[in-house]
Amino acid sequence: MPDTHALVNDFLNKLKKRKIEGSKTTAKMTAELLRTVISQQRIPNTNQAGALIQAINAIGEQLVSANPVELAVGNIVRRVLHIIREEDLSLTTASIGGLSLQALSDDEDNIDRDDRPVLSAAAVAAAARSTLRPPSLQTLLEDVPHSAAIHQSSSSAGDSEEKTKSTDKNSRSRKLKHNVIETVNELIQDIATCHELIAEQAVEHIHHNEVILTLGSSGTVIEFLCAAKEKKRNFRVFVAEGAPRYQGHTLAKELVTRGLQTTVITDSAVFAMISRVNMVIVGAHAVMANGGVIAPVGLNMVALAAQRHAVPFVVLAGIHKLCPLYPHNPEVLLNELKSPSEVLDFGELSDCMEYSTGSGAPLLHVVNPAFDYVPPKLVSLFITDTGGHNPSYMYRLIADYYSADDLVLQHRPAVS
Repeated sequence: MPDTHALVNDFLNKLKKRKIEGSKTTAKMTAELLRTVISQQRIPNTNQAGALIQAINAIGEQLVSANPVELAVGNIVRRVLHIIREEDLSLTTASIGGLSLQALSDDEDNIDRDDRPVLSAAAVAAAARSTLRPPSLQTLLEDVPHSAAIHQSSSSAGDSEEKTKSTDKNSRSRKLKHNVIETVNELIQDIATCHELIAEQAVEHIHHNEVILTLGSSGTVIEFLCAAKEKKRNFRVFVAEGAPRYQGHTLAKELVTRGLQTTVITDSAVFAMISRVNMVIVGAHAVMANGGVIAPVGLNMVALAAQRHAVPFVVLAGIHKLCPLYPHNPEVLLNELKSPSEVLDFGELSDCMEYSTGSGAPLLHVVNPAFDYVPPKLVSLFITDTGGHNPSYMYRLIADYYSADDLVLQHRPAVS
């Protein structure tokens, strides 16, 4: 059986060193790690859900701190916490329902006893006389073992009741862990198949002889476009190159390999070409609670161009990318800066680095952000593995998948 602490530390190192690429892979690996933690977590007989929540909260806080920009990690941690709360509530509701049925059965037994025949007055008087008569020595000797047996039986019944309660608590603990693990398995399966579920909706949105514009390299977008091609849709794709990392070049090669008509354009040509486009289809790094999108740098410019020319701006994103936080929340880190060497060749510009101000600071600075923020007013439609949704519908999805108590991941001591 693998050591939980070693697994957690190994995953933390991978997150810190940015060795895991892509929100889908990160989300899947996070869910698998938390499943292992839950399966090996020893929980008390009381407050089982609280103990599990405390353990996941403690690990989740470390995972989020390791790579705050990868919001999918926090999303999965919150999803698992929500699953624990839901399964605990389900078991509690079932237990209360069982007690109600037992009470109803006891009431029926009392009614049955009330229906039994009443003794006559003569029989009652004879019983009273027998009770008042002094007992014989034989009667006393016969009653001694009977009384001891009653006491022993009462003691055994008490022990049996305690064992039953302990067994019930252990059974509930096992049932809670089993149910949580089963639901987490379903979550992992949903993450693994999100591309396919999104791609199945392609034929509803892409039609013959249309021109689609995209930017960035997204596996979801590739599968979506290729699914429409497989359904005999004939269309052309404009791919903005996505400087300075030029992910559009990689995307264009993949689309051509799979038989799609593709045209690569420079980022600065988006406004010039957008009037010929029927729809913009892009991927997302994360979808915020207000319907805003954190996406590859340059997409805000594309969204503004699409709005100016009344071109639908469609975002493809699995539900694991839905973040219950707002962009202004202090826990949200919207961006990170990449290496300046992606923008400038310092070998060619080494002379410029020698110039500095009087304080010694260099005159040349390079800023290379990784992401853009696209506000919800620029988004026409979200296509997720659960269907198409307007930006204003995001709060409903968040209520279905997250608990308000888990929005801020913070390690709290368990309350017994």
